Amino acid sequence: MAFRAAVITFPGSNCDRDMAVALEKVLGVPAIRVWHGIADLPDGLDFIALPGGFSYGDYLRSGAMAARSPIMQAVVNAAERGVPVLGVCNGFQVLTEASLLPGALMRNGSQNFICRTVPLTVENNQSLFTSAYETGEVVRIPVAHHDGNFFADDATLDRLEGEGRVAFRYAEPCNGSCRDIAGILNAQGNVLGMMPHPERAIEDVLGSSDGRALFESVVGGLITA
Repeated sequence: MAFRAAVITFPGSNCDRDMAVALEKVLGVPAIRVWHGIADLPDGLDFIALPGGFSYGDYLRSGAMAARSPIMQAVVNAAERGVPVLGVCNGFQVLTEASLLPGALMRNGSQNFICRTVPLTVENNQSLFTSAYETGEVVRIPVAHHDGNFFADDATLDRLEGEGRVAFRYAEPCNGSCRDIAGILNAQGNVLGMMPHPERAIEDVLGSSDGRALFESVVGGLITA
């Protein structure tokens, strides 16, 4: 099966190449690079990634302006059709601003930019993005963000927990996120937003290969779907 994956690039994205390289290494085919200013996605996509960076310089709010880029309506439509969508770091922020995921990403509790490898606990391995992990497994994946503090009201947090939509949790204090949440899923399970960068952890030479299983999970899920 030949997979077609796209990486969306916004003004200020700086992890789009990292994401494209990671997808190519796992999928074995080049990722399609899509500029935010066009209104349509390529036909027949199996996977869409919104990369990290500082879209529009994080003016107004992180991800707020990117969420209103022309391409985002097509991304929303694809997600609603069931196409897997991954948003990493700034991409997570864009997904919340586009209402594809609940909650918001605020300034880190420390008020400092955080750039280091952190341990994460896999909370749910029954999702399209996490099936190659074990529930409770601790993995090491880098973070690099200033606004990664996930916030939602108690009712939303309880719903995310109760529906098994918390995919990853920080295994140690990181940025002040509510309940140490590092990544969440939408209700349908085909959209994942996370602050850590799995695309920066796909080979041991990068310091960790723990992120590779996330992309392998998606491939395996699409093959068996």
